[in-house]
This record gives sequence, structure tokens and C-alpha cells, in this order.
Amino acid sequence: MRYVRTVITPQDGGIHPVDEALADDPAVTRELLHNVSLLDDGTAITLFRLSGDAERAREIADAAREVLDHQVSAGDDHVTVYAHFVPTETIVDLLSLFREYELILDMPLEYTGRRSLRAHIVGEEEVIREVVPQVPDDVGLELEQISDYVPEEQRLFAMLTDRQQETLRTALEVGYYRVPRQATHQDIAEDLDRSDGTVGEHLRKIEAQVMAAIAP
Repeated sequence: MRYVRTVITPQDGGIHPVDEALADDPAVTRELLHNVSLLDDGTAITLFRLSGDAERAREIADAAREVLDHQVSAGDDHVTVYAHFVPTETIVDLLSLFREYELILDMPLEYTGRRSLRAHIVGEEEVIREVVPQVPDDVGLELEQISDYVPEEQRLFAMLTDRQQETLRTALEVGYYRVPRQATHQDIAEDLDRSDGTVGEHLRKIEAQVMAAIAP
């Protein structure tokens, strides 16, 4: 099983009918696409998150002819939008292709630009390579990285260097991250035979990576 990081760029519109309108509006910023699924009647549903003006997002969804129904929910720091819509032929072809070849889109997808989303695809490598040439012509699909599939929490740990992994394991073992804290940089350094400064640097880099990965 392989894990492929890609960038998907629909050239004609977006993944759903309000994508382009949201992308062009300064009052909202698209962040994550949590789901997009085809229904048996030929329509589709989507759930996505954005930040900004919830009322403006509602107005944009109201104005989209292809949107059959929608709900906009405002949270403390984000807006969640559910929409039932009529998909474009391109999106139908793309999602049908993934379903036909039993490939999994590891949700959520991350918006990276006006049209683009970063997507992770899970499946057999030979199947993925067979599917890529069949992607609709008006959808850009750039392969960024191919690796073995690991669950999300293991994937985050794998981003650390060997020394950072060792430092983190030791910090957890000696109680550095317990509440209240039961160890210091010096305790970790003594276990690892390193300097306090080196341990502190490793922990700061670890924490920076983790925070960047989990922050919305």
C-alpha cells in the first residue's frame, strides 16, 4: 500500500460550484475540503471548512445555480459549509475514476491556492500509476511524493529526525510532558548523554513541527 501526495488543480471551475466564487472573495478563505461524494441520483454532496464571513459564504452558496441545498455553520474560528449540488462532468469523471480503481482520497484535502488542493491518495503504486494518465484533461494532477502508507499519527512522528524521535521518546518516558511536569531538559540530557542546549533545541523543533501540523 502506497501513500501519494499530489496537487489537484481543476482547470474549469473547482471541486464544487462555489469554489471559484469563494476563491475570488476577500471576505472568506477556503481551508479544508472534508468530503466530496457522488450520490446514486447523479448529484453530489460536499463538506468543507473556511474562515471569514459566514454570511458572505451563505450569500455565495445562495447565488450558485448548481447548489440544490446548503447549510452554513459558524464556529468560534471557522465556518463549515455543507452543500448538495450538481457536479460538473469533470468532477464526476475524476471521482468515478478513483472509485473504479479502488483508490482512497485521504481526507481532508488542503486548499493551497486559488484552484489547487493538496490531496493524499492511498492505493497500490502500480494502480496509481495506471490511473494518472486517465485523469481528465482539464484536471491537473502533480505527483509530489510517493511513500509507504502509515496512519496519521505515525506519519507525523516519521517527519522527525532519528535524534528528535529519540529525544521525544525520552522526554515522554521521564515525564517532561506530564502535568505537572516531572522532568527538565537536564534530566533528558543525562539520559541521552547530550547537553541541555541540544535537548532544548530538539524539543523546540519537535514542538514547532507538531504545532504546524495540527493547527487549523
